[in-house]
Amino acid sequence: MDTMEPHGHGMAADLLTSEVANARQRIHRIELALQRTEEMLAENLALCSRIRTAVEAADRLVKMDPPSFERRRAG
Repeated sequence: MDTMEPHGHGMAADLLTSEVANARQRIHRIELALQRTEEMLAENLALCSRIRTAVEAADRLVKMDPPSFERRRAG
């Protein structure tokens, strides 16, 4: 039985071409997902740094001028 199509490619070659195209699409989607993940990680790290800075600043303020209720308790 002849499995060759008129344009000279067999069904196996067409299947392989289709699978390679699908694999390329999956790779492209994974690359986009990885890029977005890296962007989100960078955003989260920047936010974490900002929060840490704010907490440290608040700690310094409390040490310089404790809230009035703490002064009343101590005094």
